[in-house]
Amino acid sequence: MERFRISAISYLNTAPLMWDFEHGKTRGDFDIAYTVPSLCAAELQAGTADIGIVPVAAYTTVPGLVIIPGVAIASVRPVRSILLVSKSPLEDIRSVALDTSSLTSVALTKVLFARWWGGERSFVAMPPDLQSMLRSSDAGLLIGDPALHVDRSRYYTFDLAEEWIRLTGKPFVFAFWAVRRQALKHARPNSDLAAIFRQSRDHGLAPENLGKIAEQWSPRVGLTEAEVRTYLTENIHHYLDEACLEGLQLFLRYAHECGALPPPPALSFLPSPIPAAI
Repeated sequence: MERFRISAISYLNTAPLMWDFEHGKTRGDFDIAYTVPSLCAAELQAGTADIGIVPVAAYTTVPGLVIIPGVAIASVRPVRSILLVSKSPLEDIRSVALDTSSLTSVALTKVLFARWWGGERSFVAMPPDLQSMLRSSDAGLLIGDPALHVDRSRYYTFDLAEEWIRLTGKPFVFAFWAVRRQALKHARPNSDLAAIFRQSRDHGLAPENLGKIAEQWSPRVGLTEAEVRTYLTENIHHYLDEACLEGLQLFLRYAHECGALPPPPALSFLPSPIPAAI
């Protein structure tokens, strides 16, 4: 069996998912490279990675992906790390600078404006530097760790997961593990790849390991260890459960209806264990 190549995200919110791959019994069993969400999808599409944490938007644009069930980067309450930051009240925003490191958050921004916030807005892609964004546009979309450092007392800020949940009553799914169907030809028959990823998540969220993650990431992201633990246990939901799947499918439909994403394919999940011929 060939070693699977994993494209992972170098954000705090994925740290628990990577526990076993960095510290546990599967350490060394996979080739791992870290990047941003949008490039995870690009690497899967190019065939330079076999498995990746992909923005859900990529599922509509990258053919031949199979979702690894049960694990996600999602939110059932405010997420804190996906923010629309503005100099003006929402009704006065006419231009938005977009951090394009997550295609899903970009699409969510467009869905919120199209379905609920109203009015015509212009969108431009920019690096995630808030001051530069706000010099050229009325508002900026910040994703991941940079959003955690925004001084929300200085700006109008909108937590996109919080807005989605308030308006739809559904959780929001930002990303999940996906594997190229072609890569599964190299998997050992009857292996349980899905269980490996679920167990890594479970081990990463165990209190003793969560404490180690908080200690490691606190100086990286400029948060206290308590703030890191709160973010990972209260703001991020790491389970692709039934409610999240409902929210995911609703988002994909809305994103297609407003032209933010192509038509969504049916959701295809990795069987557990992997049969001899897939």
